[in-house]
Amino acid sequence: MKEKLVHLFLLLSGLGVLIWSGINPHDRMTWYAEVAPAVIGAVIFICVYKRFRFTTLAYVLAWWFSLILIVGGHYTYARVPMGNWVKDAFELSRNHYDRMGHFFQGFVPAILAREILLRTSPLRPGKWLIFIVVSICLSISALYEFIEWGTAVFYGDGSDAFLGTQGDPWDAHWDMFLCTLGAAVALLLLSRWHDRGLSKLLKVKEG
Repeated sequence: MKEKLVHLFLLLSGLGVLIWSGINPHDRMTWYAEVAPAVIGAVIFICVYKRFRFTTLAYVLAWWFSLILIVGGHYTYARVPMGNWVKDAFELSRNHYDRMGHFFQGFVPAILAREILLRTSPLRPGKWLIFIVVSICLSISALYEFIEWGTAVFYGDGSDAFLGTQGDPWDAHWDMFLCTLGAAVALLLLSRWHDRGLSKLLKVKEG
């Protein structure tokens, strides 16, 4: 019951931030594009909740990543105030909020993919699981870069807010690198914690 209340809090607080984000965003079309993954992910989690409930760790990470996307959608990534504050404080050349977003684009899906694979396939913790999970995260990042590329081709200059390259010709490469790095860091730091959560969840289901 306690964990269900935590899950409900994550859902309602995320919905609240989404509503705030949709009020006078900087660019409406960019807002739609940026928050879409968070909304789609939330709908999927809700639909499968009864038959495939994830660990609370997975839900918390997904909630955190959703907030990153939703806040970025409101301001556009290049204009998020927190990123501008860091930029000014450390005299950086750009707003790095999008860099953080792409790091968590690997960090969060790594745990989700790890959980799905451990619960639905013969894979067990080890080198092959790490390799496959990191490869999945890199594939997700590459797919997102393809979407950005297609958007740029279709909309031209109208896609600048969505792309958020801030003049960096290597932006796509940085995005994929940081996603891969995020996946590796998540597996390094959270695998044992995740295993304990999985063990607890499976015991509850068996009981």
